[in-house]
Parts: sequence; structure tokens; C-alpha cells
Amino acid sequence: MRTSEQSSEDYLIVRVGTEYYALPSAAIREVTRWRAPTPVPGAPPLLPGIISQRGVVLPAVDLRQLLGMPAAEPDRSSRFVIVRQEPVDVALMVDATLDLCHLTSTDLARVPAGLDPQHARLLSAIAQHEGQPLLVIDLAALITAIQESA
Repeated sequence: MRTSEQSSEDYLIVRVGTEYYALPSAAIREVTRWRAPTPVPGAPPLLPGIISQRGVVLPAVDLRQLLGMPAAEPDRSSRFVIVRQEPVDVALMVDATLDLCHLTSTDLARVPAGLDPQHARLLSAIAQHEGQPLLVIDLAALITAIQESA
């Protein structure tokens, strides 16, 4: 008897505000401590500036603002998660990085229809992790939303 294979992937769990999000680990290049980005005149609020990481200049993206949350002052747990979604690299500002988790296709559910459309368009699925909802970010949609706002 043949069993069907489940697709699976590792994700980095990050906190933004009071919500938990999952970023595909295959797209993550690096996690670094937060530091003040260099402002770029005329950039929208969701792009507070640029950072240089290992000689590469990256746009810093305030994930809170992109998700429709109010801005917050960074603290000791704030981080930049540097992700690559071909052909773009960005530094996502998150409130904290928490853990790596492994999710299979059976762990993932559709995004609920009642979710705020600004929020829902950036998600590919929802899962549960340690009793908490875990919102899985669609990096292609996220990059598109950043490009549309610039």
C-alpha cells in the first residue's frame, strides 16, 4: 500500500506586535540585531531607511506598518530578518525572533475569510504552534506589497 507524501518546510517564527508569524527558512539569509536604519528622503513610512549588511545595502521594511499595525519603538529583542525573494533582498524589522518550527502541508490551513484584507493578502496559510495561531507569510505577496507602496 502506498502512502501519500506530505510536503514540509522549516519556518522561522517571529513576533510582530502580539501576533506570531512564520517565514520560510529557505528564504532567510540572516538574522541580525536591530540598528537604526539610514533614512532615505521621500521614502514611505514602511521603509524607514536602508542598512548595510556585509557590504550589501538593503531596504529596511517595518513589518508592523506593512501589516497595518502602529509603529513601535525598537527594544532589545527587535531584529532584522534578512530574506531573499528572488531577485530582491530586504531586511524585515520584527519585534522578536522566537524559534524554528517544522510544518507539513497537513499543519497548514486556509487563511480565514474574515481576516482584514490588508493583512490577509500577505499570508499563504495559518497554522497552530504551541497553542498559538501562527500566520504564514507569503514572501512573494509581501515583496509585491512593498513595491506597490514605494
